[in-house]
Amino acid sequence: MPVSRLKATPLGAINRVVCASPDYLARHGAPAHPNELAGHTCVTFEAPGSASACTFLVDGREVSVPVHSRLLVNTAEAAIDAALSGVGLTRVLSYQVDDAVRAGRLEIVLADFPSAATQLNLVHAGQQRLALKLRTFLDFSAPRLRQRLGRLSTPT
Repeated sequence: MPVSRLKATPLGAINRVVCASPDYLARHGAPAHPNELAGHTCVTFEAPGSASACTFLVDGREVSVPVHSRLLVNTAEAAIDAALSGVGLTRVLSYQVDDAVRAGRLEIVLADFPSAATQLNLVHAGQQRLALKLRTFLDFSAPRLRQRLGRLSTPT
């Protein structure tokens, strides 16, 4: 974080994951390498900063893999719904599909090829004495969010 009057309380990291329904994977198989995404039906969503390529760590190096979307939606929720319906593979943030993965409705693929994690912080004014409400919020939320993020970074 650049120098400012703000203070960041680190919580952890959020990762992007590629997932699909068990039905889709039974019909089409799971990609074993990011380059195999070209042979799969991919569901992508248009969002600020989105790209037509995904970056993965392959042998310790970042590799950009072009993704040819067969279905383009405008929200992550719509992409997840399409994946749940068996339409294809989608790449979203881990917390967005955590419940569906734990319930067995989606399966994560390409877990051996992670993407760069996004660091998550609670940011607040950096005054010396925090307001009691803010201190209470930080004390309550930070450990819970860290625990949840730690669970999300553990392979299922």
